[in-house]
Amino acid sequence: MKFSTTPTLEGHPIVDYCGVVTGEAILGANVFRDFFAGIRDIVGGRVGAYEKELNKARHIAFKELGEQAEALGADAVVGIDIDYETVGKDGSMLMVSVSGTAVKLSRC
Repeated sequence: MKFSTTPTLEGHPIVDYCGVVTGEAILGANVFRDFFAGIRDIVGGRVGAYEKELNKARHIAFKELGEQAEALGADAVVGIDIDYETVGKDGSMLMVSVSGTAVKLSRC
């Protein structure tokens, strides 16, 4: 499965549009990591715990996106949009959502 944020894949003509596909992942943020992230924010630097959680959520969302596209018989997903949000009380959860168009490519 090929993924692209662009509307086309160079060298691979689109022969059919299968539909819009999505993937979402919501992960709870650990209270202790939140506490230490707050300290890190005060003294500066990157917050590795959050980066790791965002990466994990993005991976889950793309996996779901690919599974939906595959179920439609698609070869690729184009025009992908990736969104990051905090949700829940006081932004206690991390959400990654991805969406795009599942397409069939020419077999050149």
